[in-house]
Amino acid sequence: MKSLRDKFYLTSGYLSGLCIILIMLIILAQIVGRFFGFIVPSAEDFSGYALAAATFFGLAYTFREGGHIRVILVIQNWPPRLRYLQELSVLLLAFALVSFMTFYCGHMVWESYIFEEVSYGYVPIPLWMPQVPLALGMFAFNLALLDDLIRMLRGRTPSYRTHEDELNLEEV
Repeated sequence: MKSLRDKFYLTSGYLSGLCIILIMLIILAQIVGRFFGFIVPSAEDFSGYALAAATFFGLAYTFREGGHIRVILVIQNWPPRLRYLQELSVLLLAFALVSFMTFYCGHMVWESYIFEEVSYGYVPIPLWMPQVPLALGMFAFNLALLDDLIRMLRGRTPSYRTHEDELNLEEV
């Protein structure tokens, strides 16, 4: 089961990278199009959708790899019990907030689908389509937070801290 979760987080990271490549291709097509005298309709809209998808898809993978910004300057010198309580409380708060956001991202997709909302750009797109990656990315992030929260409650080191410790060893 662990390898399935890890593959899920890795897939989320790959999808994020794929969205970045998509942004590059859209902008490249727009540049080439201007050179040859044609436009790429709604290029800005599609680039914006891909940017949002890249951001949200990248949340879980980045969290698992210890890439989120954490200010450890103070807590690295705390006693282990106090640091454990601080990290546990932060993980609980983060899990609650991300659960709330995940629910409402899914709700936003559902409402956009039910009410048949479309974008205002040159090319009208049903809004639920670019919103699905946001909801999936939040779900993956929520799962990653829950995974590390359970790891901490079982007395094991959370994944982000393992990678963080590896990065600190490389700097020395």
